[in-house]
Amino acid sequence: MGYFVNVEPGVNLYVEDINPTGSKTILFVHGWPLSHKQFEYQFDVLPHMGYRCIGLDWRGFGQSDKPIDGYTYDRLADDILAIVDALQLDDFALVGHSTGGAIAIRYMSRYNGKGVTHLVLVDSAAPTGFTKDTADHFLHLALNDRPKMMREVTDSFFFQYATEEFCDWFFHMGLQAAGWSTAAVIELLRDENVQQDLRQIVTPTIIVHGIHDRVIPFSQAEEIHQQISNSQLLPFYYSGHGPFWEERERFNSLLMDFI
Repeated sequence: MGYFVNVEPGVNLYVEDINPTGSKTILFVHGWPLSHKQFEYQFDVLPHMGYRCIGLDWRGFGQSDKPIDGYTYDRLADDILAIVDALQLDDFALVGHSTGGAIAIRYMSRYNGKGVTHLVLVDSAAPTGFTKDTADHFLHLALNDRPKMMREVTDSFFFQYATEEFCDWFFHMGLQAAGWSTAAVIELLRDENVQQDLRQIVTPTIIVHGIHDRVIPFSQAEEIHQQISNSQLLPFYYSGHGPFWEERERFNSLLMDFI
């Protein structure tokens, strides 16, 4: 079922809650500039295996409200906390992909990992996000030709072949976001980082990263593995930036085994 959670006055985030009576809970945090729908191929499988799967759309993205401000790691982590509190979540796994991984890292350090028993970081934009040159390129496109920007994102995302129909679906998912929030998160990825947050994480963590990732290099996964003491690094050898789709059977099995 889907519903909205108020995270601050005038701002409501969309939440998809699948199999609410499941015995184990997984909270999924999507990447930029997508939505909870990117995890469709987890939501198709894991609830049937007894898991409660919760997908949220960040402010500014997907079906959530799109305020003009609030696009910082602190505020986005605060939004996660608001959802955790509203749904009274405890003893849950937190899965963050790309920028969602960086948001998850900030949540873990800012709130001492409240309620989280297992952390899964998937091709995380950590410790840093975009270089200045990459950010400036995407920012120019976001403010002048956002469909072209989203097409470039789609074309660089995957290592394995994706059909034209799949790419169209993925492309339109990114265009559900507001232009201003898309641009604001590019600036976030350029100007902020989660370098100082990593050593504060003590929760059992697995780091999943495609070795062919052209968005966030695999070397960054190695770096966060070194800094999160209780972590395992699991390379995905046939994936780019999207192992949740490119190697979805392995990814889903890994989640079930870990959680």
